[in-house]
Amino acid sequence: MYCLQWLLPVLLIPKPLNPALWFNHSMFMGFYLLSFLLERKPCTICALVFLAALFLICYSCWGNCFLYHCQDSPLPDSAHDPNIVGT
Repeated sequence: MYCLQWLLPVLLIPKPLNPALWFNHSMFMGFYLLSFLLERKPCTICALVFLAALFLICYSCWGNCFLYHCQDSPLPDSAHDPNIVGT
């Protein structure tokens, strides 16, 4: 399961606070995963473990799924703060 060490940190990368950047973030993550799978060709067990973890995170709507934004998961309080400029 050596190849899994390059896939699991992808699940820990947070989504940007700005909703306008969610599409760019999801496209980048999708292309990264596709290129990783094509180049490194991880073993079947690692790929299944990663896909199961991704499915559970996206299905539970914890807010860290990079494929889409769940309507039930609110943005952090700092996303609505007008004093924060340039984030």
